[in-house]
Parts: sequence; structure tokens; C-alpha cells
Amino acid sequence: MYGAVSKAGIHEDLKGMKDIGLGGCYLMPIRGVSDKPEFNGDATQLSPKFWEMVDYSFSQADSLGLDMGIHICDGFALAGAPCISPAESMQKVVWSDTIISVNSSSSDHIKLVRPEAYMGYYEDIAAFALPVKYDTTKVKPVVVSHSDNLVVNPNGSFNASKSCWIEYNLGRKVTLRSIDIIPSGNNIQCQRVKVMVSDDGNEFKLASQLQPARQGWQSTGYGFTYAISPVSAKFVRLEWSPDGTEPGSEDLDAAKWKPNFKLKSVNFGLSPVISQWRGKAGFTWLVAPETTKDEVPDGDCIKKSDIIRLKLNNGRVVGKLPNGTWRILRMGHTSTRQMNATAGGGKGLEVDEFSSSAVNKLLDNWYSLFLSRSHSSVVKYLHVDSWECGTQNWGYQFAKEFKSRRGYNLIDWLPVMAGISLESAAQSERVLRDIRSTQNDLVNEIFFKTVEKYAHQHGRKISHESIAPTFVADGLEHYKYSDVPMGEFWLNLPTHDKPSDMLDAISGAHIYGKPIVQAEGFTEVRGVWNETPAMIKPLLDHNFALGMNKLFFHVNTHNPWTDRKPGMTLDGIGLFFQRDNTWYHESGALVDYINRCQKMLQSGTPVVDIAVFTGEEMPSRSFTPDRLVDILPGLFGNELVESECRRLENKNQPLEESPVGVVHASGIMNLNDWINPLHGYHYDSMNSDALLNAKIVDGRIVMPGGISYGILVMPGKTKMTPSFSGYSKVIADRIKKLRRSGVTVIDVPYTDDTFKSAGIPRDIVVPNGIAFNHVKAKSGDDIYFLSNQFARIMTFNAIMRQADITGCMLYDAQKDIYFSPSSCSMDNGFANVEITLPSHGSVFVIFPHRVQSTTLSKLPVYDKVVNVNGDWQLTFDATGINVNTNLPNDWSISDNAKIRYYSGSAEYSTHLRCDILKGQNATLSLGKVCDIAHVFVNDVDCGVAWTSPYEVDVTKALRKGDNFIKIIVTNTWANALRGNDIGNPPFSGIWTNAPYRMKDDKLLNAGLIGPVELKY
Repeated sequence: MYGAVSKAGIHEDLKGMKDIGLGGCYLMPIRGVSDKPEFNGDATQLSPKFWEMVDYSFSQADSLGLDMGIHICDGFALAGAPCISPAESMQKVVWSDTIISVNSSSSDHIKLVRPEAYMGYYEDIAAFALPVKYDTTKVKPVVVSHSDNLVVNPNGSFNASKSCWIEYNLGRKVTLRSIDIIPSGNNIQCQRVKVMVSDDGNEFKLASQLQPARQGWQSTGYGFTYAISPVSAKFVRLEWSPDGTEPGSEDLDAAKWKPNFKLKSVNFGLSPVISQWRGKAGFTWLVAPETTKDEVPDGDCIKKSDIIRLKLNNGRVVGKLPNGTWRILRMGHTSTRQMNATAGGGKGLEVDEFSSSAVNKLLDNWYSLFLSRSHSSVVKYLHVDSWECGTQNWGYQFAKEFKSRRGYNLIDWLPVMAGISLESAAQSERVLRDIRSTQNDLVNEIFFKTVEKYAHQHGRKISHESIAPTFVADGLEHYKYSDVPMGEFWLNLPTHDKPSDMLDAISGAHIYGKPIVQAEGFTEVRGVWNETPAMIKPLLDHNFALGMNKLFFHVNTHNPWTDRKPGMTLDGIGLFFQRDNTWYHESGALVDYINRCQKMLQSGTPVVDIAVFTGEEMPSRSFTPDRLVDILPGLFGNELVESECRRLENKNQPLEESPVGVVHASGIMNLNDWINPLHGYHYDSMNSDALLNAKIVDGRIVMPGGISYGILVMPGKTKMTPSFSGYSKVIADRIKKLRRSGVTVIDVPYTDDTFKSAGIPRDIVVPNGIAFNHVKAKSGDDIYFLSNQFARIMTFNAIMRQADITGCMLYDAQKDIYFSPSSCSMDNGFANVEITLPSHGSVFVIFPHRVQSTTLSKLPVYDKVVNVNGDWQLTFDATGINVNTNLPNDWSISDNAKIRYYSGSAEYSTHLRCDILKGQNATLSLGKVCDIAHVFVNDVDCGVAWTSPYEVDVTKALRKGDNFIKIIVTNTWANALRGNDIGNPPFSGIWTNAPYRMKDDKLLNAGLIGPVELKY
């Protein structure tokens, strides 16, 4: 961070990773020295000092056996560099728009205004003279009145928190054909207004109820233009109510926030325009209904035959136009101005994703430099991380590429990119969709394919995160060019969580035959240092159940100082999974659990019964489960269907605060609310590319990696396909072939609760709150992962779709033991297994299809329980304070401030006598622990208790007679940071740049609460 790097810190960081069992990291320098000079950084990216530190990092990683990945550029978002010129950067279409009247005395050489030119760079594409049929100026209305609760800000913008209205006077009676809404900030509510019109200012009628387009978190910086059916008006009233607003999702991001009305300005248009043309022309990620004939009648559209293509010489029109009034468009392209914003010394313009030479230049001037260093063999990955650079709708040879793919000349239709409807609204919409499809083709076939080729030529693998919802593209297709598809999920932050990112990566991996599904996990924006391994386990397990099988912790921030703790962070972002977090050095048990789970989940091919077609709209994404309720109501069941109806109704717009200081809609789409939503079935999303190229074998759709689907769901019209009226011929023909081949195709609401009638019964039957995953191992074994998402013990019978098995065994990845279930029976192709899971516990159920040699442990049966709550010696590691105590012992209520505000490790020790027999199983149960306990018996390491049920096996260490018990308990940083903030630090050296704390002043429970019991 900020160029603040030290060799001592690097050594401690990497050694810490190795010590807890991590396999490596992605190395990403973030921000520059000048961004925060107070940190005294001197390792500016690409400087000699920077390379010295990179060399040392590589050397240390090599000596420790750690792998590394390097990001495609400086920072983490996304692909820019100083070497990229404006001509080599992401491009957008720009134009100047001039109305001229030509008569016999007019000049032969009209001078046209040059459009926007970033850093002086601009290139012409074409110029046009269009006949003027309507007034193209925008009416700047005058506010004549508004509701009392509407606040008018000094800059002229408006905001309100309750229903409001604004009345405008247009100055004269006009025919309105469009309305431009320019939000104040990132606001969805001003896009939901009723447009009421009047000729006299007294009697108003409804002209249009605006509905916001689906839009992502970066769909800002442009206004939103709505075409409306032509209507006469002198006065316009905009009326807004929060009632009926959606509670927010990744494709309606601004709806996640408190429903406040925030409007910067509004313009009214008198000429026909394509509705939401900025998104449809690929300037931003957006999906909106197609413009209708009512909004733009065919007779209002400009005929191509009436357009004159102009020749320019140094910005002047060559020749004279016919007499009349003309609208002159000078259209060209310039840089989007986007940069890799999180970079430092390597900051520069984002590369033209449509130019392989520019992409290679970027890679040569960043990634290749790392590969040329000594010990660069540690670099195993080229990584493309967070897509935060928007999109581009022009680039290298875009028109040529368009023609080769779409079969006609884009230049003839270029004015549609300025929102002008040519020939008809339907034909203009078709051209705009072709533009977006070409954007998708080029970002995949040029950018991602070039990056993949570069990585493979250098013997490295390529990983990348989701391209949506920022770049106009198919959210699945780019994973075709990734060795390791990657999503991300967030902790304690519904507004920033990425459920669609995860499902894009999972489905993308499955349909393109990629065995590893990777995720950036537990990202936070306002971490408050109360996070523990137990806290993150249910979220981890849920993502394992969804299909993730490889985790990258976010984030391990380099702390250059060895005398400041917890130290440097990513400006308070992330889990703080780094060496100076209190419990980091005890988190090896968590890492071991993760590695064991990943090994099991990577051992074969996921079993997924259902594929859901994402449609032919562009952009597109995977379906989150809420979007399938309408097409599969029977599988979801009445309870979920009704719950989803209530969520979408969003009555009274309930709010919640999470994390601290972030207030948002409580009904935001959250995958944690959709545990096993199809009640025993898994689904993947499938795009056109995969659907058209898959094999059909024995009535199933078979993908390159071996996953096959027996059910294909065709949802038709959805929020992301709002103008669906039928499939293209190529898709329709494919569906017919699938049906003839025995694939069950669902294209109307399915009301049965299973697909048993199609020969596909439920894969599993489990109670609510149990998440599952199913993998068919290469060995032939069937492996089910079950996760209890409830904070209570669950005992149940799991019924799984299994036949021809040789037995059943369970595997506890936390304890690393295989054991037999208490009961397992077979009945007509189904196995019935009794399962007991602790709070947030998990287990693997394994059905061997061959003779097994695995040794199964016997679950212990206890005869005695001995209470160990009295006479403990307690020593605090960081302060040396030593006290005698009984249990329960909670540091946070101590009279001694050095104990009350203590964060870190402390050692409890005592002696215990028992009459255990040789070979008798024994377990030490710790009761409530705040937050991690490392247990030693007679100086034998018996393991770490980090999650429920907080117990360890002490059989190997316990002996008859006297036993010395030592329990090292570690809490979080929360209490010490609170004490430090108010002038009561428990010890010196406490410092961090992470600014957020828990909301109230209450301290967290800390220490060994108990009861501690020996069971044998």
C-alpha cells in the first residue's frame, strides 16, 4: 500500500502464510507514494526500489515453496499502464451535433465543431447530414411549483425522502417525445417518476410511468433517456413515491439504498429518440425494453436514403449541401479516459480491449517485467481482477470487425449510436443489439483470448473475475478463456455482495469445462475487527455448496512495520486476514479445513441436473434463484414463492444497517436467504454459445468437462430480457433438436415439485437450512457436502439419489476423520442416512462404488464427564499479567483496564486428575470460547478449537493420574482498538489505518467462558 514496503515485513508476511498452510498469494501493489505521503513509502511502482522488493518477495516465496500470481497491471482494477497512449486506450464514440440552414448564399465549406478529444486525441469515423423533421433542441423547463417536502439544493438539484412532485412550465405548448433524467449521484428513484402532462396547468393526465433500466454499480455518468408516446403539453409534473420500488440487486444496484429521490436535472425532447439509447449503444452496462412503435412511429424515423454522407477536409464539409435545414453529425472516437484507478506508479489509460497489439504492449510493459526477474518461477498465474473501468463501444477496427460478424456495414447506421432512429424503431434496436453483441465478441476474442495466449506462452495459468455488470458483455462467455474462473463474495455487506459474480463464475466454469471454481472471499468495506473464523464458516460453507472449490482470502495486506499492530490494511477493506491479526497464527486449523474441503470438492465433476438459458439479450448474466421463481414455482414451493412476493412488494421499504454506518434496503437479493432453494436440485446458467456447442448424449446436454443436464429451462421474458417475444431461428432450431433427443425443456411455469416425471427425481432431500453440493469423483464415488446454515444442532435423515453402492461413510473435514453413519439404508435407488451436525457444522457423505480401504473411526461413547472449571492460572501474552481465576472468565468485564481492553492471546493452565484407561477415547469440550482456543495436554498439541462444538480429541495425550492442561485463548482486536481509541491501550504499539469500529461502546466477550469438561 502506498509504496510502503519493507523486507522484514515481506519475510514475516510470507512466512506467516506458509506457517498456516496457505499455498501462496496474488501480489498486487495498490495506490502510490504520493496518495498517502504520511506513510513514507519509497517503493514507487516500476522504480528500482520497487523491483528490489519484488525480487526479495520472489526469493522468499521460492524458499518457502509459495506460489504467486501477478495482476495484469498495477493496482487491482483493471488493465491500464503509462505506456498506453490515448489512441491505444479504451474508445468511445463521440460526435458534434449542429443544425444548419442551407440556401443559395451559404458557404461551400462548412466548418464543423470537433467532438470531444481526450488529451487532443480524436479520430473521425464519418459525418452525416440528416434532414430535420422535428425540433432537436431540448426544452429547458422552468420549475413553477413543487411539494413542500422537496428540498431544492443550492446547485439546483432536488431531493426528498417522502412522496413528492415537481411542476414545470415548458414556456409553450409542444409535443413531447422524450425525457432525459439526470440523477444526482447514483439514484434509481428519480428514474421511477410518473410523467403527468397538462395544457393549462390545472388538469393533468398520465403520459408515462417511467421504469428504470437494469443497471450496474458503474452505470453512472450518463443520463437516462426515455422515449414516450408523443403527447401535447405546456406543463409537466413529475410525481414520485417510494411505494413499489424494488429492494435492489446487482442489476438494479442503486435500488439497494434508502429510497430517496435525488434529481440533478431534467430535459424534455421534441424529436424522436431511441429509449435508453446510451446503454443500447454500449456506452454503459444497461438493459431496457426496446423502443415501441407507439413511442417512435415508423413515420417519425429518418430514412437512410434521405441521409447524405459527408466528406470532410480538416473538419470542413467538402461540397455544398442541398438547400434546407440539416442536422450535421460529425462522428468519431476518443479515449474513454478510464484508468487503472487503484494504481500508483503504473497508473495509465485503460487498454483498448479490442486491440491485441495494445493488450500485448500492456503485458510486455508490466507482467513480462515480473517474469524477467530472478526467482520468477514462483509466478504461476496471470490474474485479471476487478472490472472497474466501465465499457467501450469503439476500438481498433471496430467497424471492420462488426461487418465481418454481422454481415452489413455499421457506418450506414452509425447515427443510431447517437440515439437517432433510422428506418424504424425495430430496425434501429436490431442494429444497436448487433453493436452490443460485437462488443461482447471482441472483448472475448481479442482481450481475453490474447491474455490467455500470453499467459500460456509463458507457461502460466490465467484467472479472472467477472466482467459484469460494467462491461457490455455476456457474463459467462469470458470464462471460456480462463483456466481458473473466479467470482467473489462479501462478508457483512449486502450492498456490495456479488451473488451474480459467484454464479457467473460457477456456471461459466461448468459450461466451459473448467474444473476449478475460485473465489475472492470475505471482502468487507468496513471491517470492525470483530471477525472470527467461526463467524465466516457458514458463509464459506454456503459457497462450497454453491460450487466454489478454491478460496482466496481477501485480504492479506503487507504491513511494513514490525512494531505497529494490527498495522496497515487496504484502507479498512477486507477480512484483515494478515499476520498481525490476533488470531491469524492460530488460523491454520481453519485453513486445514478449507484445504480438506477443496480436495474433496475438486476430486471430480459436479452433479447439476438443470441448465437455465440466459437468453439472447446483451449484456447478460447468470440467473440468481429469485429470478426463477416465476418459471419453476413448483420446485420452490409455496413458502418461497410467497416470501419472494413479499420481498419484491417491499412494503414500507424496510431498512437495515450493516455494516456500521451503512443503511440500505433490508430486502436486497441475498444468496444467504436462498439455501437449497430448488429443494434437492442444482442449476447452472447457460448462454447461447454453450447451448449451441454442447453435445447431446442419451437425452442430456453434455458439456466439455463432463457435466450434463437433463433439464433445460427457457425462462423467456425476464427482467434481463424485457422485450422477449421469441427466440432467434438458430436457438429455436436447437431447442427442437434437444426435445427430439430426449432433453426435457421447460418453457412455461412448471408447477410440479420434482422432475420425477422426467426421470430425474431430487438429488437429495434434506430439511430447510441444509445446503448441499454433489460431486461425482473420478474414482466413481459419489460425494455429497452438507452444511448446516443454522446456529443450532441439526439431526435429520438425508435421502440421496444413489444406487449400486457398496456402503456409506462420513468425513468430518474439521476433525479430519472418516466414520460410519449411525444408520444408512437403501430403498429403490435412494440412500437414507442419519446425520447430526453441530451449529454451522458440515460433513461429507461418501458413497463408494468400489471396495474401500479407508479406515473408519468409531465415534466415542463417553462414560464420564469431569468438570474443569476451577483453579486456572491465566497469563496474558502481550502484557505478562498473571492472575488466578475460575470459569467462566470474561476479560471484557474485568476491573483491570489492561485486561478489560486486552486483545491477543492468553494462556490458561491447570492440573486435572482422571482415572482414564489406556486406549480409552477422551474429548476436552471447552464450552463457549471467545474466540479461538489452542489446547495442549501434558505439552502435547491436541489441536485448535475454532468453531462449534469447540472441542478437541485429547486421547493421545491424556493419561491416568495427573494431567497438565494448557489452553491458549485468542480474541479479536476489537476491544484493544476500543481501549486505544479512548486512551486506555492495554499495551503499546497499537496502530492501524483501518478507521471503522463497532457501532456501540460495548466490548466483546473475551476469554474462556466454558464450561470446560473432560469426556471419556
